[in-house]
Formats: sequence, C-alpha cells, structure tokens
Amino acid sequence: MTAKHVADTTTLNNGVKMPWFGLGVWQTPDGEAVEQAIQYALDAGYRHIDTAAIYGNEAGVGNAIKRSGLPREDLFITTKLWNSEQGYDSTLRAFEESLKRLQLDYVDLYLIHWPVKGKYIETWKAFETLYKEGRVKSIGVSNFQVHHLKDILEHGTIVPAVNQVEFHPLLTQTELRAFCKEHGIQLEAWSPLMQGHLDLPVLQELAKHYGKTPAQIVLRWDLQHEVVTIPKSVRQARIVENAGIFDFELSEEDMAKLDSLNQNKRFGADPDNFNF
Repeated sequence: MTAKHVADTTTLNNGVKMPWFGLGVWQTPDGEAVEQAIQYALDAGYRHIDTAAIYGNEAGVGNAIKRSGLPREDLFITTKLWNSEQGYDSTLRAFEESLKRLQLDYVDLYLIHWPVKGKYIETWKAFETLYKEGRVKSIGVSNFQVHHLKDILEHGTIVPAVNQVEFHPLLTQTELRAFCKEHGIQLEAWSPLMQGHLDLPVLQELAKHYGKTPAQIVLRWDLQHEVVTIPKSVRQARIVENAGIFDFELSEEDMAKLDSLNQNKRFGADPDNFNF
C-alpha cells in the first residue's frame, strides 16, 4: 500500500479505482450539515464520499456534489441499499430512488447494507443487473461474514468488489480479511475510530511517539492493513486532521502492538444477529 495522498486509490477486482480514504456521513443530518461537511472534505482533497439510503442524507450529498463544481469522474460516491428494500424488483426501484436523491447518472459503488437472511441472494442478482447495465461502476456488500460471502460466490456470477465492515484495533477481523484477500474483495472499514473510544494507553503512547493524534494512528493502521477507511466528522478541523496520515508510517512492531489489542469487540450490530 503506497498511498501518499488523501485521493490516492486502490484498484478493485474489476479495474475501477477507489480512493483509500473517504468521508463517511452516517448520522450527519441532511441539508446544510452534510453539505458543509462534504465541502470541508472536498476542500481538504477528499474525493470519496460514503452515504446510504437509511442515512436520510442522499439529497444533501447530491446537492454538495453539484455545488462543488468538481468533474463527476473525479469523485467516488458510494451508497447502500436498506434492508426493507431487499429482493430483486424492490432493489431496482430503491436504486432509482437513490439515484434521484443523489442527482446522479450512476454511483461508483452500490452496497447491500446488511445480509438479510433469505433476501440477499435475490438482491445480489439485482445488483448484477445494475452493474451489467452500467448504472453502477462497482457492486459490493456491507457487514457480510465469510459464510455470507461464500453464498454470494456460489449463487452469483460477479465477485463483490468491496466488503464494508466494522474494523478497528478491537475488532481486527483476521479470518474475514484473509478470505477477502484470497478472493480479491477489497475490505473497507466503518467505525474505524471505535465510535470515539480512543483512550487506550497504547494509542496514547504511539500518538506521542509519532507526533500524531490517537485517531491518526488508528487510521494509518487501517491503511497499512490495506483497508479502505471512511471516518465520519462534521467538523472542518477534524476532517482535515483525519486526512493527515500520509506523511508517516507505523513500524511493523507498532502495527503488531495494535493488532494485539483485538477483543472481537463490536460497537455496532452483529451481522449474524440483527433485527432491523
């Protein structure tokens, strides 16, 4: 992983280039709040924005993209299909609604938000249709465990380009990472900053050693594990700070220290046991 800049990219299994780093907009209110956060990010060099239908802010994301004046091809926009819309026909309808709200002709990455039992295979078939029609540049999944991915590989004809999951030093997802790597699926981290639980002594120690913040240490750890990461913030200073991770490198020894923090601890829902 040789990213030197906030807009540097990895190449997905279908040849599409995806920035290693982006802005997540989960829990960011629609309207001025999300539009301002995206403008701060774009001004700081970000080119990757991650939203979802359930976030309720796709319209604001679309407005911010329009207002930015940046060429569409310079941006990488992800959105996600919500659970209640899964199934073949309902997926196609939901995608059209997302596109309308985003005011876009296509999205760069469309993800199945959660593996809804009995639904995600049909949903994936609709995703394949959208991909073949050129409506999306890449298709992928979110919160899929190894067994869910095996289902998709068995019943689908296209390998997911991305699997976006909870990933941080307390949840290192070793088995899942190895499986994704073996099958050419790019892992992407949500909640990389452990929802603010950054008061771990080793993080404080490494932050002091490298002259960085604990958040920057974790985000750098993500990148050195070749995991795409999308921290969320609405504050300009934090958005700029989060991207200040391309001018240093963690040693192998310090990477191992962070890896050893794993407790298989989730701050979000368990993909094998959720009820929404």
